Amino acid sequence: MKKFSRILKYLSHKKGNIALYFLFNLLSILFSLVSLAMLAPFLQLLFGLEKTVDVEPVFNWSASGLMNYMKFHLSQLIRVSPVYALKMICITIIITIFLKNAFLYLSYRVLAPMRNYVMTKLRADLYTKILELPIGYFTEQRKGDIISRMSNDVNEVEWSVVAALETLIKEPLTIIIVLVSLIFLSPALSLFLLILLPAMGFIIGRVSRSLKRQSTTAQEQQGLLLSVLDETLGGLRVIKAFNAEKIIGNKFFGINKHLNHIRNSMNFRRDLASPMSEFLGVMVLTAILWFGGQLVLQKQILEPAAFITYIVFFTQIINPAKSFSNAFYNVQRGSAAVERIEAVLTAPVKVQEAPNARELTSFNHSIEFRNVSFAYEDTLILDDINLVIEKGKTIALVGSSGSGKSTLADLVPRFHDVTKGELLIDGINIRNYTLSSVREQMSIVTQEPILFNDSIAGNISLGHPEAGQPAIEHAAKVANAHNFISMKDEGYDTNIGDRGSKLSGGERQRLTIARALLKNPPILILDEATSSLDTESERLVQDAIDNMMQNRTSIVIAHRLSTIRHADEIIVLQKGKIVERGNHESLISQNGFYKRLVEMQEVK
Repeated sequence: MKKFSRILKYLSHKKGNIALYFLFNLLSILFSLVSLAMLAPFLQLLFGLEKTVDVEPVFNWSASGLMNYMKFHLSQLIRVSPVYALKMICITIIITIFLKNAFLYLSYRVLAPMRNYVMTKLRADLYTKILELPIGYFTEQRKGDIISRMSNDVNEVEWSVVAALETLIKEPLTIIIVLVSLIFLSPALSLFLLILLPAMGFIIGRVSRSLKRQSTTAQEQQGLLLSVLDETLGGLRVIKAFNAEKIIGNKFFGINKHLNHIRNSMNFRRDLASPMSEFLGVMVLTAILWFGGQLVLQKQILEPAAFITYIVFFTQIINPAKSFSNAFYNVQRGSAAVERIEAVLTAPVKVQEAPNARELTSFNHSIEFRNVSFAYEDTLILDDINLVIEKGKTIALVGSSGSGKSTLADLVPRFHDVTKGELLIDGINIRNYTLSSVREQMSIVTQEPILFNDSIAGNISLGHPEAGQPAIEHAAKVANAHNFISMKDEGYDTNIGDRGSKLSGGERQRLTIARALLKNPPILILDEATSSLDTESERLVQDAIDNMMQNRTSIVIAHRLSTIRHADEIIVLQKGKIVERGNHESLISQNGFYKRLVEMQEVK
């Protein structure tokens, strides 16, 4: 049960509902047994198979005592009129069955909100954790696998585990109450039964053992399938251009076929649960008939009426046993999904906020990297970086691919924490500030525009949803975006589609700049936003960037070196180290790595 501790923790907040659920199920089971217990002795008395009891017996708490006491009162009814007695028994049975089903319905009414609460809480916790996890976590994970855990695995938990909790609570309660009643009716026969039931459970457990392993494999394959689908949707233009439909298709079909094989195998085992448990139940029933019949016919230890009631009660175990075995199979299958979800929920959040963190209310002086090193797992990415970025200055980061430019920039908004050394803002270690207040002082414009399936106004006001229309329009004007927005039929209310698919590259980039401008932060981090644009779009976007950078501290990751000639300082990185630094003219005069980069781009 340890693996389901999170679900049980959620349920711990619903103790009152659980108590009501137990109570309603208990009453439902008891009313069902009352109606069945009355039937066999009454019919025997009514049809003359047994003599009526004329003298009231002494009441005692035993099977024979209760049976005799019931027979006396039934005999009294029959003596008044057999038809009247039959009518009263029918009315009693109808009332008890009505009460049984009424309490059963009430148990469902109590259970449904609990079940939905658990699933809502699980989804919320999983999504919250995804928002909390550092960016580095997702570089090691397939996007499709994360989506699979959020959708398929959560659904599997709902269908397999949470749905089974109903059975795992209700059916054992039914089985226990019936078993207690059976022991009360005949301890000798029940002892024989209690020897057979564990053997039945052992056989079911052996068959279900491999379900968890198969389910884990199935969930992993489902994640791969979604990853291939995500890659296909994102790269459809390239797939068609290179006639790669067959290659990508075969990859998808291969995973899909393997998933089909695993699921068939899982379903074969799961579907075996019900017929196998019913067959084993009938075998046990037959053994009881043989053994109990001997107690009645030969040894006269058990009365015929009690034996018939015993058989009727035992039949009430078969269906719960079937449901319980199905639930056991489903829990085995769902436990794999629970473990995959737990792997995300328990993943360490490496960027932690200090308990007594202070607010960074304003940026006044400088950002300082003091002997900063950063390693991801065993790979050293930045090595002993010393850099001071004064307020109002523009610092450009250049270097070959993999030199550590993006990692260095990502340390400033604390997407990662430094492995060694200190990163200070206004002389105070960045870890001593709250995460939200640090990021409130910054805006980021990435090389690839990141937009959301929302309106233009919704995307611009992402960081400030309370911003009014005039502020949104002003930001769009400064970003050279107002003109093309005004030409849209719905203006700022135009939906831009998934990732801004309804806009051109230049339009998307200008919206991200407008979004950064509306936030109006003192610090900008720019991952060269013009490198993938055509000449006209590049000019418009570059003008917007120039407008945005005025009177702000800017960290620019440069791909086109021509765009950072006027930077206050250019930092040249190579293999995680600063190899050169200075302005454009001084670096050219050094005749080093920077000059070679400039010459290579000029040749192009």
